[in-house]
Amino acid sequence: MGLRFTVLASGSTGNATLVQTEDATVLVDAGLSARKLEGLMKEREVEGSQLDAVLITHEHSDHIKGLGAFARKYELPVYANEATWESMHKHLGKLDPQQRHILPTGGAAEFGGTLGRMRVQSYAISHDAAEPVGYCFYSGEAKLSLVTDLGYMSDKVKQQVMDSDVMVLESNHDPELLRMGRYPWNIKRRILSDLGHLSNEAAGDALSELVTDRLQRVYLAHLSLDHNLQDLARMTVNNILESRGFFFKRDEFALRDTHHDRATPWDEVRRR
Repeated sequence: MGLRFTVLASGSTGNATLVQTEDATVLVDAGLSARKLEGLMKEREVEGSQLDAVLITHEHSDHIKGLGAFARKYELPVYANEATWESMHKHLGKLDPQQRHILPTGGAAEFGGTLGRMRVQSYAISHDAAEPVGYCFYSGEAKLSLVTDLGYMSDKVKQQVMDSDVMVLESNHDPELLRMGRYPWNIKRRILSDLGHLSNEAAGDALSELVTDRLQRVYLAHLSLDHNLQDLARMTVNNILESRGFFFKRDEFALRDTHHDRATPWDEVRRR
């Protein structure tokens, strides 16, 4: 099996991703109801009782909506930094203190045994939350990076996610669709700010600095239902890459979709 993952759901209505090796299975975020999480996981033949941990990126409801009920039901360890715990604990209901694990920003954790050990590295991102983070996953030589919910891609973030084999990258909105949309201006301004979300153009710009011979697939994630389209996101990112001189053969590199209401297929992450 090596390292593999499935994005169960991605977007403002809820976020959750499963990452798995032979010996470890972790859930990143639990922004759907416990029942919905169970259903999506069952479609990928994973039960809640199989999870070794839940990792939380930040405390917004689309990332923790089902966390309390889900963690209680399966008595799961939950990992987040101190500031995120402080901001989210009141929304979770009562959890056994033994389920509460601190993973400091910039810290690492390991799960599983020698057959399929998984290492998780936390890194800081820019978003309007207490202390938001992204995660990189390693198993053997394989590297998967989850890069969503950030207002801009800093040099430090680029260093963290460089040399990924597969990346899940935010491509949240088209700026013109957002400006013309129905949201109040204060919300639009927040989304467009350095503490908001990456636009299609920002995703393409960042990706143009992250393409290496090693990077094989990029999943465009956290797309706005109101201010983006999958075809538009892919086209915008691809056009920026081509304008920077990147032209790929079909088996070299691919942009792939994520969905707000269904899971992506399992994807094996391997070193090229």
